[in-house]
Amino acid sequence: MDIDRIAAVVEGARADGRDVLLESEGLELLAATGIATPEYAVVAHADALSSLDLAAFPGDRVVLKVLSPDILHKSAVGGVAALPGTHEAVGAAIRQMDERFRGKDVRGYLVVEHVTYDRSPGGELLLGIRWTDDFGPVVTCGLGGIHAEFLAEALGPGRGIALASACDLDPGSALAVLEEAAVTQLATGALREQAPRLELGQLVDFFLRFARLASKAMPEYVSELEVNPLAAVGGRLLPLDVLVKCEPCSEARPAPRPLHKVKNLLEPDSLAIVGVSERMNPGRLILNNLLRAGFDRARIHLVKSGSETIEGCRCYPDLESLPGRVDLLILAVAAAQVPELLTAVVEHEKAESIILIPGGLEEKEGSEDIVARVRSALERARSSDWGGPVINGGNSMGIRSRPGGYDTTFIPDYKLRGPSTGAYPIAFISQSGAFYVAKGSKLGLDPKYAISIGNQMDLTIGDFMTYLKDDDELAIFAVYAEGFQRLDGARFIDAAREITAKGKAVIYYRAGRSAAGAAASASHTAAIAGDYLVSRELARHAGVVVCETTADFEDMVRLFALLGDRPVKGRRLGAISNAGFECVSMADHLGDFQLASLTERTRAGLLSLLSECRLDAVVDLRNPVDVTPIMPDAPFEEACRLVIEDDNVDAAIVGCVPLTPALHTLAPGEGHAENVYRDDSFATRLVRLKDQVNKPWIAAVDGGPMFDPMARLLEENGIPTFRTADRALRLFSRFCSAKLRR
Repeated sequence: MDIDRIAAVVEGARADGRDVLLESEGLELLAATGIATPEYAVVAHADALSSLDLAAFPGDRVVLKVLSPDILHKSAVGGVAALPGTHEAVGAAIRQMDERFRGKDVRGYLVVEHVTYDRSPGGELLLGIRWTDDFGPVVTCGLGGIHAEFLAEALGPGRGIALASACDLDPGSALAVLEEAAVTQLATGALREQAPRLELGQLVDFFLRFARLASKAMPEYVSELEVNPLAAVGGRLLPLDVLVKCEPCSEARPAPRPLHKVKNLLEPDSLAIVGVSERMNPGRLILNNLLRAGFDRARIHLVKSGSETIEGCRCYPDLESLPGRVDLLILAVAAAQVPELLTAVVEHEKAESIILIPGGLEEKEGSEDIVARVRSALERARSSDWGGPVINGGNSMGIRSRPGGYDTTFIPDYKLRGPSTGAYPIAFISQSGAFYVAKGSKLGLDPKYAISIGNQMDLTIGDFMTYLKDDDELAIFAVYAEGFQRLDGARFIDAAREITAKGKAVIYYRAGRSAAGAAASASHTAAIAGDYLVSRELARHAGVVVCETTADFEDMVRLFALLGDRPVKGRRLGAISNAGFECVSMADHLGDFQLASLTERTRAGLLSLLSECRLDAVVDLRNPVDVTPIMPDAPFEEACRLVIEDDNVDAAIVGCVPLTPALHTLAPGEGHAENVYRDDSFATRLVRLKDQVNKPWIAAVDGGPMFDPMARLLEENGIPTFRTADRALRLFSRFCSAKLRR
């Protein structure tokens, strides 16, 4: 790759005041990359044609294209014509285009050899590279032609295109990414006795060439490059149209944070709060939560003039009066007060870490001056020997840290109370504090860390992932992101890859899915590989479990929390229900599962139970096992045990339609004698069964609100419980597949 030649082409365009290359320049850039191009020549106008030897072009036809920085989609406006390869025909076409584009900045015309190729899907590809501010350079391959965007959308995410980070891409990872995409099968596979258009190795080679170009030329020289179509011609790939944008981009990363001080943030020995009132306010709620969590009053310092103590914690008139440097300072004040307070922290070296609660910083118009003053103070501290504090926030709801023994969320205790299934090795990193408290209250899981990072003024998602990835106690990283700071998405992916390589789980929901890249309508690449899709695909390739809905996010976190320590040995599913429709639904929604062939021992035990309940004459024994609504609590639980314990079953689902009078499925109440909590009910029997079988299995309770207590009983005792079997299997299949990949 001749990077000097590439630089010369780009700098020539920039010197001309352009941030887009003419197609002739784009072809020269490809040639500098080592990619063969069609025969072409540039002519300034029709009168210059006489010096061009058209007979030297292959075949008897040529293609004429207008060259103008104002016209990027030439075919859409009549800027492309296929013509007989004669001076008369080409000259006439140039004059027509001169007239058509009068007033445009036309720089000449490109005469290119006419290439005949198969235009059906797979015969023309799209290959592009794009610089993204959060993930760096990415490379994309999809179906090409004028319907590229439609085909990518129709095939769906993960199938419509192949997408990868251009950094450190090797032949093996390139092959793995390409093999998942439909474009690869269409271009290299034999469909209905049609010969492959090209060898897979050639596509991998082009993918890698573009990745190398991106890693060397982005963002300094190229911001975006697209070849569409890249035609399969005679067993080789030939670029027939190229668009190159060279808009100035910055690769500058924010200055590194002193990440060792995250320990002070998450496990403080001492802390101070600014913003605690005698009456109830966010600061007072934070103080109450700290005390409720058991944080020692003697290690809590309150900055409040005019008071001696509040809730037994000593008060100080200002930050300068604090007795030494605290590990953690919590600023629960108005945004306008932050610069002065942060300046005092920096000048007097009063805190190793800070949680900024105030909202409005960076996101509200008019806060720019405040933010600039905060950043200025922080930069001064970072340049000192001390290194300054690390800051979480602003617009942060705070942090809950079990090792630190504190909770700085400003939610009243009575709003947070609820059933909990216990403490779990989870780091919940959320850009939205409200998202965390909402999902946390529903999940009922007590994570090791719950971190509301806010707008990432200092510490970022990538920072917390990088710091926590080596924590041996953590098994699950639940991440909610609305956006990344510059190139921090790449740090998130790098950390996630290390975490998943250790067999741990990263569960990820990305909000803000409007495809910002699609706004750059100059190319299909930006439209089909928008910011959300880049985030999704790079995370997926790193082994991250990517969730499409917040409800899926909740359930995947629950599955990994409750079943994460159970070995998944395969995809053979055992399924059982007391309703025929649910058995059919299970069979219809297997996902990656395969129905297990039950052993003779299991079949004999099930037949005995069916006979005991006089169901052997009405039920055919198959998997999924239908025990009908007639089977009562004890034999139904025994049937579930037989299916789950079967040697051919790797994972299982137990379905219950609870309206049958044969089961105790209701909480005690008027008008019936049922009691779901009794020792011999089906639900309590399943709870006991959970601890007796070390296999992953889940439950589905398909009934109305009256049966919420039954579902809650199962869930609170560690059995993942869903309200429909189809949803249960869709997510359970993803869970088991993710565990198997690890």
